[in-house]
Amino acid sequence: MANRRTALSMLGGAFIMLSGCAVRAPAAGAAQAGTPARADVLAAMNKANNYWQQSHPAQEWPFWNVAAYHTGNLAAYEVTGDRRQLAYTQAWAAYNHWTGAKSKDKTNWKYSYGETDDHVLFGDWQICFQVYADLYRMDKDPVKIARAREVMEYEMSTPNKDYWWWADGLYMAMPVMSKLYAITGERRYLDKLVEYFEYANSIMYDADEHLYYRDARYVYPAHRSIHGKKDFWARGDGWVFAGLARVMQDVPKGDPYRAVFESKFIAMARALKPLQQPEGYWTRSLLDPAHAPGPETSGTAFFTYGYLWGINNGLLSKDEYLPVALCGWGFLSRVALQPDGKLGYVQPIGDRAIPGQVVDRDSTAHFGVGAFLLAGSELVKLLSL
Repeated sequence: MANRRTALSMLGGAFIMLSGCAVRAPAAGAAQAGTPARADVLAAMNKANNYWQQSHPAQEWPFWNVAAYHTGNLAAYEVTGDRRQLAYTQAWAAYNHWTGAKSKDKTNWKYSYGETDDHVLFGDWQICFQVYADLYRMDKDPVKIARAREVMEYEMSTPNKDYWWWADGLYMAMPVMSKLYAITGERRYLDKLVEYFEYANSIMYDADEHLYYRDARYVYPAHRSIHGKKDFWARGDGWVFAGLARVMQDVPKGDPYRAVFESKFIAMARALKPLQQPEGYWTRSLLDPAHAPGPETSGTAFFTYGYLWGINNGLLSKDEYLPVALCGWGFLSRVALQPDGKLGYVQPIGDRAIPGQVVDRDSTAHFGVGAFLLAGSELVKLLSL
């Protein structure tokens, strides 16, 4: 108990020393950040998750938008121990027969954008394999990862390296390969992961800003924000920041590849910090807040998760970055989370910041809730020290 009091005191001290929420007066209705009680974080997570599960049946397709929710739901289960949450994801996985896109004809497998069963190699159909891998770790039935291994091992057998051509794909598919490496011990999963990651960096990463364009269509100066600036989409960079954290969960610190991920993650953390708004959120266009002004939950939640994961795993300074994370959580838990449990201010499915698009308290989506649960789970771990 004494250790926990000391930890909480340190958290509070970090907040007082450096917090965007404290330095600048927030707008009316904005979040007031502080160190929350562990019980309050769990209550917020359960409120959001109960609302979602009661409003949506487990029997939904395994495409990215739904699967991203389940990555967060399993993280929530890890800290809540609520077996109803686990059962919900197990029912979803069983409903989908532990598969993503279902085509068996390898000669017709595609990785361009597509929502049909022949787009087996498209990462948006592979994120479900992360969830199946996590469920396999709890109960090692080979059926749970059989399709994942079939698909990813075929993919690795090809000479292609351009599978991850959009920023979202670094969350959808990168952790699949690191998880299968952890399960199988087969080094080729990491070798190919790094090869594909380096290709993605070559077309989307801005080495000056240390941020990612959503895909090659949005690279500056061919594409600009409405005010002529570089246009980095918050959720796109959120996918990357969170994806790097999830990869590093399964790549040991002594691994030769670990530095590849750590360097990008730490550089992104530094780049994102000054872009946070005083109310705790990040705007949809990171360098041009006026391009699509106002709060947005999904990018903010992924960033908050990434910061907390980095602190919990010794990669980010608590004094420097905890205030950023607490400010983000303040917005998420006090503004985005509605009294009935709906999580609002989630930008709808898309690929960029859109001027004039309405994102309000009624805007919600699977992946936004999943990101919220990821952030909450890491905050619970931090408060459990």
